[in-house]
Amino acid sequence: MTKSVEDKDLERHRAKMAKRKELQDAQVAGKTVEKGLLIVHTGTGKGKSTAAFGLALRMIGRGKRVGIVQFVKGAWHTAERDALEKFGDQVAWYSMGEGFTWETQDLSRDIAAAERAWAKAVELMDDPSFSLVILDELNIALRYDYLPVDEVIATLKARRPDLHVIVTGRNAKPGLIEAADLVTDMTLVKHHFAAGVKAQAGIEY
Repeated sequence: MTKSVEDKDLERHRAKMAKRKELQDAQVAGKTVEKGLLIVHTGTGKGKSTAAFGLALRMIGRGKRVGIVQFVKGAWHTAERDALEKFGDQVAWYSMGEGFTWETQDLSRDIAAAERAWAKAVELMDDPSFSLVILDELNIALRYDYLPVDEVIATLKARRPDLHVIVTGRNAKPGLIEAADLVTDMTLVKHHFAAGVKAQAGIEY
């Protein structure tokens, strides 16, 4: 059943929305800078990499190329990789991690894997054919000091002006947060793991 609305309420709403549109249009008109963004997805909540892959799809939809380097999850086979690689040359995906540090239990091996992944990341960032580069779980490599934080941040800041970069993973370093243009902290409110629900295809991988 449709709720009836009095004429005075309609007019009040119209005036309110017209004022809001005026303010919104003025705000949008004042934004004139176009540049490559350094985006950080961090926090304890689920969805950091998932959100990055969503932006990858948006970029692909615009006809752009996307490069993806995985620093930790390389030991996993993910469905999102299968899906994105169906776009052919628009996507270059490199899984270069060997699993989480508690799985490898080998510090030298972890550092070597992170260094190889970072070298590939730099290569992709230097390639002008890529519009977006996703550095998945780079924050984990930085957290465990597998890579020199200051050097990584300096390289990210010195990237070409039109390149968008997304860095994912918990515990983003303060220097990276300061250097970023956009930071999203995904907060854990509730997680099904706590109720004994295992990782499931199509949700976790």
